[in-house]
Amino acid sequence: MTRLTESALALAAGLLMALGLAPFSLAWAPVLGLGMIFAQLARMRRARAVSGHGYLFGLGYAGLGVYWIYHSIADYGGGPLAAVLATGTLVALFALIPMSALFIGWWVGAGHAGRRVLMALPLAWLLVEWVRSWLFTGATWLSVGYSQIDTPLAHFAPVFGVYGPGLMVALLGGTLAWWLLRPRSARVALPLLATLGLAMAGIALQRDWTQPVDGPVTVAMLQGNIAQDRKWDPDERGVILAEYLRMSRAEFGQDLIVWPETALPVFYGQAREWLDRLAEQAAAAGSSIVLGAPVAAEDGLYNAVAVPGGTPQFYYKRHLVPFGEYVPFRDLAGGVLDFVGTPLGDFNAGTRADPLQAAGHALGVSICYEVTFGAEVADALPVAEILLNVSNDAWFGASTAPWQHLQMARMRALETGRPMIRATNTGISALIDAKGRVQVSGPLFERAVVSGSVQPHAGATPYLHWRDGPMALLALAGTGLLLVLRWRGASPHRRWRS
Repeated sequence: MTRLTESALALAAGLLMALGLAPFSLAWAPVLGLGMIFAQLARMRRARAVSGHGYLFGLGYAGLGVYWIYHSIADYGGGPLAAVLATGTLVALFALIPMSALFIGWWVGAGHAGRRVLMALPLAWLLVEWVRSWLFTGATWLSVGYSQIDTPLAHFAPVFGVYGPGLMVALLGGTLAWWLLRPRSARVALPLLATLGLAMAGIALQRDWTQPVDGPVTVAMLQGNIAQDRKWDPDERGVILAEYLRMSRAEFGQDLIVWPETALPVFYGQAREWLDRLAEQAAAAGSSIVLGAPVAAEDGLYNAVAVPGGTPQFYYKRHLVPFGEYVPFRDLAGGVLDFVGTPLGDFNAGTRADPLQAAGHALGVSICYEVTFGAEVADALPVAEILLNVSNDAWFGASTAPWQHLQMARMRALETGRPMIRATNTGISALIDAKGRVQVSGPLFERAVVSGSVQPHAGATPYLHWRDGPMALLALAGTGLLLVLRWRGASPHRRWRS
């Protein structure tokens, strides 16, 4: 096999990883992608070759997975040139993450091909996915476990979170690699048996971890489809606010009426009088209003979800998007990085996850990007009976990102055993049940009212008790054990060579 062919296969394996995620949702693709790259690396002897092919794999994964960053910056930031530079930089940096996992697995598994593909590489993959969820504020997008939301492997999620299905994919990739190393042998039985065994284990874990409480709650999500170039235009504010008020009044009688992230085109305090009047009218009709709004507090600006009324309730977004909601190192960089910041200025991060009370139920709130962090969404539970995520995915354009975002929201519902209301500005607004299944969804880039009902749940899944602890411990302990075995099995002069 030529070097060019090997490089092309590494890149193709990375592309397969992204095809496992929505909207493609080819659940088998990441298994094949990991199997291909694991088998390729298992044959390699030089660290430089492993790094190079691992990086090509990462470029394919990130390039197809997060290409939509270009739209966000080209359309709403610094223009096409800035978008090309920023997207290229971010993809190049993201590619280092899977490359690191592959290199660590290759190195700690040295000396035995079976150990390398069946144990070292899957455990290193798990380790790096967990580390990247919190390192440098965290990056959870494209975690491979999301690809299994519609397979039996998804049933590992209420127990171990998204890293449960993710590890299963890596293990299946390892068994496939073991056969690919000797494709004409009887080893073909191993990936087949592993697939069957893990699927049966997932099915065995399927149960009702949480229980319904009270009756269904009717919901109307107002998808305003407000273009970004209109959203903060002073001449458009009155029109936008009037439209949301009109849409809200048309839905009086629904238990919950939900506006998406920062749907309010002014700071909350500037519209307080109108919102109090709306909340009073809604309450008289048996409805509660919940809305996304920017809030100017005494200590700074916040991206918030509010329940208006006499004494309004607020949830302040805790996990902000770097370069989207605040610009790190702004004082050092001056205005150089302003083109990627928020139009209103830097937001502050909230500190509390207390549920909001609306329609007689406790709502565990997350805003946009926060829904990608399972342990943080779980902070509002087990008190919260319903999850609420508001978002503005207009930034992503007509790309795969809104579908990926919805897929991650589905995983949070499954992990916690709670239904989720997901209200977005441009789509995809959806109601998700406690099993992570979409019950109703709206269109993309259309004004719509997406309505239906959700069934509140109480209780706790195992994941709510231990969060990511078991998977992190397994990754650390397993990789550490393999490192000890490698160290003991290598002669002193060869310990650092392979």
